[in-house]
Amino acid sequence: MSIIKGKNIIVGVTGGIAAYKSCELVRGLVKKEASVQVVMTKNATEFITPLTLQTLSGRKVAINTFDMEWESEIGHISLADSADLIVVAPATASFIGKVASGIADSLLTTVILATKAPIILCPAMNVNMYENPAVKDNIEKLKEREFVIMEPGEGELACGWEGKGRLPEIEDILGEIEKTLTPHDMSNEKVLVTAGATREFIDSVRYISNPSSGKMGYALAREASNRGADVVLISGKTNLSPIPGVKTINVDSSEDMYKSVMEFLDWSTIVIKAAAVGDYTPTKTQNGKIKKDDKDKILKLKRTKDILYDIGRKKNGRMVIGFAAETDNLLKNAQGKLKRKNADLIVANDVSQSGAGFEEDTNIAHFVYGNNCIDELPLMPKSVLAQKIFDKVFELKKDRKSH
Repeated sequence: MSIIKGKNIIVGVTGGIAAYKSCELVRGLVKKEASVQVVMTKNATEFITPLTLQTLSGRKVAINTFDMEWESEIGHISLADSADLIVVAPATASFIGKVASGIADSLLTTVILATKAPIILCPAMNVNMYENPAVKDNIEKLKEREFVIMEPGEGELACGWEGKGRLPEIEDILGEIEKTLTPHDMSNEKVLVTAGATREFIDSVRYISNPSSGKMGYALAREASNRGADVVLISGKTNLSPIPGVKTINVDSSEDMYKSVMEFLDWSTIVIKAAAVGDYTPTKTQNGKIKKDDKDKILKLKRTKDILYDIGRKKNGRMVIGFAAETDNLLKNAQGKLKRKNADLIVANDVSQSGAGFEEDTNIAHFVYGNNCIDELPLMPKSVLAQKIFDKVFELKKDRKSH
């Protein structure tokens, strides 16, 4: 379940060309079952109609400070008090300056000055405006006051200029909202996560790999970051976008992944091996493409390094979590892996089951730990499973301290 579900979220919309993108943000929040109240500045209504946002949110859009319907209950105060979070997207240079200076000349600025809820501002403007020292100073002031200021995107702007100033991607804004609302119970942790598939090259164009999408590992990295941890994600091949705030190292082969993991092992307090690493690699890789002829080919393979095993040997007090993707004897194989690899927890799943295989958005997992302890979990989104994995890790850490 998303942390956004059931939360009262105010979406502020100011008068910039990116105001039309607020529709997608409201739609995304409603899809995650948030209760959304849109508050627009008068200038924003020149770019998008309140009716559009009212239709998407299911609530009357608030615009005027002295709207009698709102003022019957001192509207700006009731809005400020009821909010779990306020996100302003887009936030113009003028709006940022007013908030930084404590000017309450609109309903939206008044609500922001009156609220105790966390506030996320998503700047969107001309690149020269964004780089203006006055705007930079205002942003720094707000950061010092614990406003969350998202970095604008870079590219072609509506004004014709090229550079930084685009509204951040909606998925990134939704991710920042989840991160801001999530309790930071992992702020003292350094989490090393592996994800995705490795590629073992036969020649310059052919390789041995597997269908891993990396979705589970990325969900784990995002959850750890949301909960306040420092995160390093070592990623094999995926089609997934980088996670804001997470240091990502892209690798190809199992050997590359091994070297990167060992480089960050001493830094980490928790290691989660979610990558689907190749067990075998060609004994030699040919430069260029192997040309087709009439003869059969024999491909010689050798074992790759066992990353999880070597992590377990160098455990040194850190928590070690591995995955077991099986097609038969699921629990027996997982229990064996737990002992052989000196892991604290094995997350086992039968990849032949519907909804639990590679490339799925969901998983059906078993937690295998301790002395023949097994927790059976139902089908759930990988994002929810990531939450449960870290909850289990902290449960095991607590047990370890008590013994």
